[in-house]
Amino acid sequence: MHTLFKRPIFRFKRPTRAHFRRARSHPVAVPIVTVFSLLLITAVTLLVFHKQVVPVKNAYVVILSYDHHVQTVPSDQPTVGALIKALHITMNEGDVVEPSATTPIKQEDFRINIYRAVPVEIVDNGQKTYAFSAATTPRSVAGQAGITTYAEDKLSYQANTDFLADPSIGKQVVINRATPVNINLYGALTVTHTHAKTVADLVKEKHVKLAKDDTVTPALTTPLIPNTQVIIARNGTKLESVTEPIAMPTQTIQDPSLAFGTSAVRQQGSAGQQVTTYQDKLVNNVVVGRVPIQTVVTQAAVAQIVVVGTSLSGIKGDMALAGIAAADYNYVDYIVSHESGWCPTKAQGEHYCPAVPDNQFTPNGYGLCQATPGSKMSTAGSDWATNPVTQLKWCNGYAVGHYGSWAAAYNHWISYHWW
Repeated sequence: MHTLFKRPIFRFKRPTRAHFRRARSHPVAVPIVTVFSLLLITAVTLLVFHKQVVPVKNAYVVILSYDHHVQTVPSDQPTVGALIKALHITMNEGDVVEPSATTPIKQEDFRINIYRAVPVEIVDNGQKTYAFSAATTPRSVAGQAGITTYAEDKLSYQANTDFLADPSIGKQVVINRATPVNINLYGALTVTHTHAKTVADLVKEKHVKLAKDDTVTPALTTPLIPNTQVIIARNGTKLESVTEPIAMPTQTIQDPSLAFGTSAVRQQGSAGQQVTTYQDKLVNNVVVGRVPIQTVVTQAAVAQIVVVGTSLSGIKGDMALAGIAAADYNYVDYIVSHESGWCPTKAQGEHYCPAVPDNQFTPNGYGLCQATPGSKMSTAGSDWATNPVTQLKWCNGYAVGHYGSWAAAYNHWISYHWW
């Protein structure tokens, strides 16, 4: 079979050392190879480290204290919990984080404390429960372990002194339970808890004022056992008893290890209950008024313990440097948080915090207080576009000069959502 064209045959010779010697001897060979190598290295470097050189928008410096060391990181995570997850910090059973995991991160030098749980033995009327807890009050330890307590129950820390009989090495929480008693107080039925031993002790403990015509069932000398029925009544007089709530009290503790403006609950509180007894005033058997006779607390309230941060090392600490009075910090924080989210480089309409000013000469709002235009703040300093202290000095003068005080500026903002 004849073909019109023959397939050409190409033969490649394996390069020899002589070929390489001749290539190296060429006057432009070395520069070409060098440039090509540098371009190749640069391309590989950009591919490998690309994510590391991209600037992170809306990042804040966060200081974490945990496991006996302090870690400082830049973060754009929205909440405490998101940052802990991003850093792969393991949270174990009973560990406590302050502020809470849902707290938003919206300021520089934001501080997070992680407290590690320790073994705890809870002795509840002789019954022992073992748990891990980092809570700071006995009532919080019990609550973290899922044990319900009442306000009248007495909880305390006790040291374990007999390691041979009890090998627990951590804290020991002892719960001394109050006795539940059903009480009918002039017609108001309620359950109370008490450490009283007899009915007479209960009447004294609850500050019940008995009149000469009052009857108490069972007798005052009767010992109290769980769910004893105690009835206190008054004959010949029309009485009315009303059950009312007692507001939950709050105990505040200042903590310099947390950033100003942040807080955490260290003990959950609860409202109480009281019974107020009124004597009705009758005219022709018609009630025309009533006089309060006494108020008896049937369920004590439990204080909620809140820790509030006082560290001023972050951007909010610039309030002190700007000459703003401590009594006004909350007003300033509220206004600035709503105006700019504490971003000194934010222009009106921007939904992130630029690392450097990118629209500082906008005719609209700019900076921490959204001065309109931002160049107004130049009266406080030439670095008005970037320095939060300079901006706050201007804001302070504006608030006092325009509204008379930060409190008045705050009230205006609350009413009109601008200032």
